[in-house]
Amino acid sequence: MKLVIQRVAEASVSVDSQLISKIGKGLCVLVGISKYDTHEDMKYLVRKLLNARLFDNEKKWNASVKDKQYEILCISQFTLCYQFKSNKLTFHRAMETEKSKEMYGNFLSELRNQYDSSKIFDGVFGAYMDVCIKNDGPVTITIDSPSESKKPDEEINQS
Repeated sequence: MKLVIQRVAEASVSVDSQLISKIGKGLCVLVGISKYDTHEDMKYLVRKLLNARLFDNEKKWNASVKDKQYEILCISQFTLCYQFKSNKLTFHRAMETEKSKEMYGNFLSELRNQYDSSKIFDGVFGAYMDVCIKNDGPVTITIDSPSESKKPDEEINQS
């Protein structure tokens, strides 16, 4: 799994011009799920996401989203599992749709179990979404699951 985490002043997601979710200060998280990902990977990323010190309190970079009681907007994004083959993108590392949908649902459930469920929002899995982000900082980080480093050599990005 790969997370692209952006600290935001606000963020929203719409489908067919209909607002699905909107948050204020917090994190917008793009979630990519690969065919190598496991339940343990998902739990690892939830723990990292909730405890990453991305915000200021009395010291710089010393508070997590949980410490600040901010909101989280998650967006499923299979394109994070890309590879280049020459100049063309390939997505063969992405998990099959139904399994990915289940894993993403488990990811959201685990977030809600580990944090305040009223502060966890998401888009529509598999839909074409318009995501609006007002980046705060800007601060953008990525977190890869442990399985990302265990991929076979032929799975490494090719130029």
